[in-house]
Amino acid sequence: MTDRPPTSVLLPTTAWTDACGEVAAQLAPEDELLIVHDTAADPVADRETLPDGVELVRAGEPAGCSGKANAIAAGMRAASHDRIVWTDDDFTHPSGWLDQLLADYERQGPTTELPVFVGQDPLAVLLEPVYVLGGTLGTYLGDHAWGGAVVFDRSDLDVEAFLDELTRTISDDGHLGEHLDVSAVRRTHEVPIGGDTRTTLERHVRFTKIAASYDTAGIAVGSLLLVPLAAGTLLYPLFAALVTLTTLAVYAAFGVRRPSALLGVPALLCSPVLTVYAFARRTFVWGGRRYRWHDTLDVEIVDSDS
Repeated sequence: MTDRPPTSVLLPTTAWTDACGEVAAQLAPEDELLIVHDTAADPVADRETLPDGVELVRAGEPAGCSGKANAIAAGMRAASHDRIVWTDDDFTHPSGWLDQLLADYERQGPTTELPVFVGQDPLAVLLEPVYVLGGTLGTYLGDHAWGGAVVFDRSDLDVEAFLDELTRTISDDGHLGEHLDVSAVRRTHEVPIGGDTRTTLERHVRFTKIAASYDTAGIAVGSLLLVPLAAGTLLYPLFAALVTLTTLAVYAAFGVRRPSALLGVPALLCSPVLTVYAFARRTFVWGGRRYRWHDTLDVEIVDSDS
């Protein structure tokens, strides 16, 4: 391990996954890994033995925010150190991941890595180009924080003001970007998404509403352009070829080797319909809870989704 300040790593999860062990194995002696879960009913709460430096933090049921935002807020309050890393339980953390991310902070301050969302059902696979262009390229070009791999220091933001707002919103990393400037590095992690059509649709609704909440002008312009762009791929074969080549180039730039790189045109064609669907939906499901997001800091938990 390199010589660096002690670090608190926050990992929200309800079950012990491979990611928990991977991150635990990378802790320096003074680091801590806080596994933040919801309630005593979560499977991880029954785990009898934990690696050195690992603690369980019970966040409780959210009230007026998402479960993820509630977990991050609880973890931030329980963390012992000023250097903070957020991560998730659904992707592989290679050896040296934590040291590399912390070295990035020493070099350039608050830093985020990049997600590559990998579909686990046909619709999610079809949408992979949308998420590579928006979620991967968009995060990189816009220096947006991704909660799966972001590092910062308490001194970089007004923590209490941030936590107050975090417990009244949906998106943990989206709202972090309202309080913190980060720099993205071109390192990607494959994150599986979907599994069935309903799960994929709910995620797409959530992603669209998050984008609309934090970049209203951008999502409005992008949405208006979807129809003429989609029409262009049908009317002009050369434009369709350009869309495919652009998608292939973005995939290559981020080292993504997925056959979905060839699906740029089909993904674009279905995007207008899915965007209208996302804006028409009044609620969405995330992590077993149904939310109605009235405004950025006005969240209603409708019920637990059965």
